[in-house]
Amino acid sequence: MDSLIKKLKEEIIDHLNLEGLTPDDINEKEPLFGEGLGLDSIDALELILLLERGYGIKLENPQEGKKIFTSVETMAEYIRQNKK
Repeated sequence: MDSLIKKLKEEIIDHLNLEGLTPDDINEKEPLFGEGLGLDSIDALELILLLERGYGIKLENPQEGKKIFTSVETMAEYIRQNKK
């Protein structure tokens, strides 16, 4: 497994207090919101903070978030392209 994807999964579990989940429980291709992991709008704010604090990435356009936070895989790709 890609090290960034594994790290992201661990951070998501930690930041969102997803007790009982392990990185292996999260499919990096599954949706984060709705079906899949089932996150909500509060979780989205936490993910934005994770990008800012953990990777130095500030979302200028909130509409980008929908595309970026589609899955762990799309988050990892965005971080690779924009990490400071």
